[in-house]
Amino acid sequence: MRGGEIRALTGLRIVAAVWVVLFHFRPLFAEAAPGFSSALSPVLDRGAQGVDLFFILSGFVLTWNYLDKMGRTWSTKATVRFLWLRLARVWPVYLVTLHLAALLVIFTIYVGHVPPESVDEFNATSYFRQLFLVQLWFQPFFDGSSWDGPAWSISAEWLAYLLFGGLILVVFRVARATRARSLLVLAMAASLPPVVLLLASGEFYTPWSWLPRIVMQFTAGALACAAVRKLWPTRRTRHVAGGASLALIAIIVGALYYFDAHPNPRIPDAGGLVDLLFVPLVVTLAIGAGTLPRLLSTRVMVYLGQVSFGLYMVHEIVHNAWIWAAKQFELTLSGSAGIWILLGLLGVALAVACLMYYLVEEPARRWMRRMVDVRAVPASRATLAKDSANAGKLQNLADHEPRSESLPARAG
Repeated sequence: MRGGEIRALTGLRIVAAVWVVLFHFRPLFAEAAPGFSSALSPVLDRGAQGVDLFFILSGFVLTWNYLDKMGRTWSTKATVRFLWLRLARVWPVYLVTLHLAALLVIFTIYVGHVPPESVDEFNATSYFRQLFLVQLWFQPFFDGSSWDGPAWSISAEWLAYLLFGGLILVVFRVARATRARSLLVLAMAASLPPVVLLLASGEFYTPWSWLPRIVMQFTAGALACAAVRKLWPTRRTRHVAGGASLALIAIIVGALYYFDAHPNPRIPDAGGLVDLLFVPLVVTLAIGAGTLPRLLSTRVMVYLGQVSFGLYMVHEIVHNAWIWAAKQFELTLSGSAGIWILLGLLGVALAVACLMYYLVEEPARRWMRRMVDVRAVPASRATLAKDSANAGKLQNLADHEPRSESLPARAG
């Protein structure tokens, strides 16, 4: 398989993002709709696994876009350009939400009688670490590492981006010497270390556990992409893969309910074992047709996938703002009104994410991309003559600005 956006994977991004959002909104669901919360608690309680799915997706899609461009030989220029384009994708929204989170804390300090729980991490050192996306690198646990909670994973992703220039060289050479089936086995093996640590300690959240999660799952996604690029599936195979992707979702959900109903005292976080199914899920969606791939490839799901990064980054700010308001004004989510308030909060988070996409993410990405897409164009005699005639006049530089090339798939 070669080229083009894999729309089903773009749609999968909103599924992963919503899983994380619902995970953080669990207390509000328990208050507003206790029956609904109780019925879905096995799935909601494992929403943090959506971040692991993001890590695998990121490795897959970046490899899909850059394997041929960066894998053949090392190029410092290409690597620096890649890092700048990744910054263009994530940094603008990241910076806006970082400062929105800071403004919310400052607001709660000076307004009302409910102070923030802690302001110890709001200092110059923390600010500059977050500004340069390295705040997570200095501590074993991600809780409290970022002013905007979900931003820890962006710091982890930035580490993966810095390693990508070397990783893609290795993946390219492994792919040349390895068949697709063996590459899939290697991808599964690469996703194992976080699960092995889970089985050893019984807990998913342990000191420095974020490091094997990002490095190995990102690598697993890259290897899975290399395998998919070697495949030439028939129409029947694509439909079988589409059905398999739907079956994998059912198995993931069923496993979460099983682990909840049959807890193992040695593995309190047994639900994290479903991470093993994320690589097969991404692969079957990438090559699949019909059923779930068709649903995730619809215009609505692809659009939601495009704004999912903004939703991921802004939802915790909306959540924290409501928690402060509820304490300040003694508000509750009980009764029928509570459900509507909760839906309204989720709607606000989605609306802000859409605004962020149109007003921040896309304009800033294009602006930053233009900085590295300038091409030196040799001037002809006619052009030189025209420039000479127009000497001293202001020129509209936008008219001569080259268009930037667009990536065939989205990531991050």
